[in-house]
Amino acid sequence: MIYYKTNEEVELIRKSNLLVSATIAELATRLKPGVTTNQLDAIAETFIRDHGATPAFKGFRGFPFTCCMSINAAVVHGFATDDELKDGDIVSIDTGTVLNGFVGDSAYTFAIGEIEPAVQQLLKVTKESLYLGIEQAILGNRIGDISWAIQEHTEKKHGYGVVRELTGHGVGKSLHEEPEVPNYGRRGNGLKLQDGLVIAIEPMINLGKKDIFCADDDWTIITSDGKPSAHFEHSICVRRNKADILSSFVEIEANEKANPNLFSV
Repeated sequence: MIYYKTNEEVELIRKSNLLVSATIAELATRLKPGVTTNQLDAIAETFIRDHGATPAFKGFRGFPFTCCMSINAAVVHGFATDDELKDGDIVSIDTGTVLNGFVGDSAYTFAIGEIEPAVQQLLKVTKESLYLGIEQAILGNRIGDISWAIQEHTEKKHGYGVVRELTGHGVGKSLHEEPEVPNYGRRGNGLKLQDGLVIAIEPMINLGKKDIFCADDDWTIITSDGKPSAHFEHSICVRRNKADILSSFVEIEANEKANPNLFSV
């Protein structure tokens, strides 16, 4: 069942999402070669709890961490570990909060130090596709219009692999609500978008083939060919002429640019 939000509920979801954005922005100041994702996960949990919220991911269907930390060929749902980040790595940080009973959910992929030009391009195109998808999230369009815009830019135009098995989703009082929001599809297909629908749009785009597999931890999703994958995510609300983006990359991008250990996409 799809749950359309009132204006008051949208504002509560916005507060939760902006805390997610602030959490990822805080981690952007800490990213460097030698830091571990376990250290980053602990910082994120403390930050979220210090701001009066709880981590939405920790304990969700048994997931043991505050953040999904997905490095290089890991697409999503990566576990935090004691392995140190290295120059040339990319790491997707996906996290969520529960504040005032509503969920926030957003993700951003960072580049540590110098990365290969092909990977730089993957990150750039994946982020662009997120905003192209968001442009389609307006009253009267359909889910397939969002999906088509993402696939057209990443797969058709640039030849990347669009993950099929994982999708965006509704956001509200639960982390994963209906409807699903695939990153591939046909224009004019799927659910008709109505005002007040809050969804997370999250392109998961592989440098190589679209095929993936699940690691032995039963969570981490990895590209089958071992090539890198990028992931960017905003939670948005469908409106009449322009989608309302409830999360924000503004502080994240500012901290990314200010951190000499990061390549700014």
